[in-house]
Amino acid sequence: QVQLVESGGGLVQAGGSLRLSCEASGSIFSINSMGWYRQAPGKQRDLVAIYTSGRATNYADSVKGRFTISRDNAKNTVYLQMNSLKPEDTAVYYCYSIVAVNPSMRTFQYWGQGTQVTVSS
Repeated sequence: QVQLVESGGGLVQAGGSLRLSCEASGSIFSINSMGWYRQAPGKQRDLVAIYTSGRATNYADSVKGRFTISRDNAKNTVYLQMNSLKPEDTAVYYCYSIVAVNPSMRTFQYWGQGTQVTVSS
């Protein structure tokens, strides 16, 4: 079993910054993909930023230039630095990962519990 634990959410004024962290723990052989999605009230869960394979990253157009994803492979941790936050960034942010739990390389998808980010105007 693999657990994803997020931290770093909170309330910030528009124009401010927050940094989210997500640590993966448990039966991890390798992490194939890891990143962030978000879900605002009444809306679907959408990609924010993610490592897809190797060092490749993918960002939502709405956050390009403002958000930066980074990682610490030794700690199985991914970070999301969010700058120039806007009220429309308000959402629950979920960590997501695709993990191989043994050398067979069969992979499983995991989600964190979510962390609330609220940006006031």
